[in-house]
Amino acid sequence: MRKADSTHQSDIVARVALRRGENATAILEISGRWLRDARIEPVERILTELEAQSVKRLTIRPDGLEAWDSRLPCYLLKIADYCVAKAIELDIGALPQGVRDLLALARAVPERSGARRHQERASLLVNIGTRVLGLIKDSRLLIVFVGELILAAWAALRGRARFRLLDLFIFVQDAGPNGFAIVSLISLLVGLILAFVGALQLAMFGAQIYIADLVALGTVREMGPLMTAIIMSGRTGAAYAAQLGTMNVNSEIDALKTMGISPMAFLVIPRMLALVLMMPLLTLYADLMGIVGGAAVSYGAFDVSLIQYYHEIAKAVDIVDVA
Repeated sequence: MRKADSTHQSDIVARVALRRGENATAILEISGRWLRDARIEPVERILTELEAQSVKRLTIRPDGLEAWDSRLPCYLLKIADYCVAKAIELDIGALPQGVRDLLALARAVPERSGARRHQERASLLVNIGTRVLGLIKDSRLLIVFVGELILAAWAALRGRARFRLLDLFIFVQDAGPNGFAIVSLISLLVGLILAFVGALQLAMFGAQIYIADLVALGTVREMGPLMTAIIMSGRTGAAYAAQLGTMNVNSEIDALKTMGISPMAFLVIPRMLALVLMMPLLTLYADLMGIVGGAAVSYGAFDVSLIQYYHEIAKAVDIVDVA
């Protein structure tokens, strides 16, 4: 067997031949070395020949079989399945005992219904119906979650929610200070992009001073809150989902229910409070970083002084825009 493994793939040949016998019988002769790297003729050709000959009995006979591994039983199993489907009598008595035992073991337990994966393409109407049913199910679960969250929040306002203040401080740290780096980077880049794209057009009219208006209003009204929300959803929200999913898999949530502790109050409320506390502060910080990015472009590329930039922002942005 070691010698066979070291043999080059092109030198390992497994031969199979089908010849017609008498009285609607056929003989399948197998020979050679049926190993992992052997070149074996596709079984589909043998099945096609069997169908063309309309045989009633098939005998499998080893003729110069030198060595074999799992490839031989797998090959013969397909032929055996074909014989069962076509009501062909199969004779495997001449095969080695190990091959016969493996074939018997493979067919000892019938295949479970639905075990095979079928690549059946559903119709457009079925796909639409499946999507609609899934949407209805997800909407129902969302409504239940929001309802439980409202009840837990009301209990927290009345001081009846059971959670640890230490957990709240940890979540505040995760949602706030630990997110400064990514919020700073994204907001600064957004401010740079807004300033540069707008300045290219404003410079054509000698109106570079209005870069400050463009960046400040765009960042404060839209891009600052939007990018902060996206960052918090992708970073902190995904982390929370992973934590709760792991706890659900480990049956920790069921343990809380068993002890009479509401998972919504103990697990969700601290995270929600941390986000509610940190989101406005992160949004203001993102607005500041976006304005700083615009200032860098205005001062460095378009000769707008920082004093002019500041005064223009003070005139363009008021508390309503921030709100």
